[in-house]
Amino acid sequence: MSNQTSGHVCAHHHLYSSLARGMPASKTTPNNFLEILQQVWWRLDNALDEQMIYWSAMLGATEALISGTTCIIDHHESPNFIDGSLSLIAKACEQVGVRVNACYGVTDRWDDLGQLHSKVSPLSKMTNAAKRGLEECDRYLSQGGRGMVGVHAAFTCSDETLNAASELAAKHNVGVHIHVAEGLDDVHAGARLESLTRDNWLLIHAVHLDRKLSGYVVHNPRSNMNNSVGYAKPSALKNKILLGTDGIGADMLEEARLAFVRLREYDIEQTPSTVWSWLENGYEIFPEAKSDKVTYNYDHLDSPWHVAFTPGVRATDVEVNGEKLVVAGLPTRVDIQEVRAKAAEQSIRLHQRLAI
Repeated sequence: MSNQTSGHVCAHHHLYSSLARGMPASKTTPNNFLEILQQVWWRLDNALDEQMIYWSAMLGATEALISGTTCIIDHHESPNFIDGSLSLIAKACEQVGVRVNACYGVTDRWDDLGQLHSKVSPLSKMTNAAKRGLEECDRYLSQGGRGMVGVHAAFTCSDETLNAASELAAKHNVGVHIHVAEGLDDVHAGARLESLTRDNWLLIHAVHLDRKLSGYVVHNPRSNMNNSVGYAKPSALKNKILLGTDGIGADMLEEARLAFVRLREYDIEQTPSTVWSWLENGYEIFPEAKSDKVTYNYDHLDSPWHVAFTPGVRATDVEVNGEKLVVAGLPTRVDIQEVRAKAAEQSIRLHQRLAI
C-alpha cells in the first residue's frame, strides 16, 4: 500500500479560465458548440487584460499544485493583451512553484478591423492579430521560455497561418498545441493538418477527427461532455493519449475518474489502468514530474482500481525538486487566501466587462 504518487501533468489547460466561474450568463442560451465559443469563451478572452491574466494564472496554478498537479501545459489567448502574456503566465506559475509549458493560440477570427468571424476561409490572408500571436510565441521561446507554438483551431485560421505556425514550431524544435476537430465546425481539420503535423504536436480533443494525424492526442472528457460535442473514443485511436482538463481546474485524479467512467460506458472491457497510462504519458512532455512526490489522504494510490472508485482522494503534501510546496493541504510559496482575494477582485472586473 502507498499513499504517494509522482506529480501529475495537466496536458491541456486554459489558466485564463480560472476567473470564469460565476461569470454572467450570455443574453441568449447557446444551442451548439459554436455558439458556446461565440457567446462565452471568445467574449471572455477578448475581455482579458494584464492583471486578469496574471491573477487567473496564479489562482489556476495554486489550485493545480494543491491537487497534486505539478506541471501544466497551457494554451492562452487574450487578443487585447498579446505581447508579454506568456511571460506573465510563466512568472505566476514560477511564484507558485508549478512548471508550465505555455503557448499563445493564434487565430484569424479577429480581423484587422477588430471584427469577429466564427469561420475563416483557408484562402484568407493572415491577420495582424495572428501575426502578433506568432511573434509572442517566437519571443517567448527565443528568450528561453518553455513552450510550444499555439493555434486556436483550423477552422478559425487561414492556411497561411497554419503553415506559419508549423514553420515557427520547426524553427524552435517544438510542437504545435492546437484544438483539433473538437466540434463539427472543425470537421475538416484532419484534411487541412495532415501534411503539417509532427510527432511532437499536441492535438487537443480530436472528437470528430476523421484520419490519423501525427502527434499526441489530449483527451478532455469533462469539457467534451460539458460542451456536448461527443466522445473522442481515445482508446480506439492509434495516437498516444494524454489527459487534460481544458481549463476546468487541474485535479488530474478527478479527471481520470471521469475519463474512466466515460470509457467504461463506451467499452465495458476497459480497466482503470488504461486511463492511468494516459496520465503517465504526460511524463513524456514533463519528465521531471516523475520525481515529484505527492502524498494523499488515502493509502491505495498504487492501485488504479482503488483510485477509480474512491471519490474524495485529496493531496496533503507536495514536494518538487526537494522543496515542500504544499504542507497539510496549503501552498508554502504563496498565501492561498491572498491569491483567492486578488483573483476575486479581477473576476469582478472581468464579469463587469462581460455584463455590458
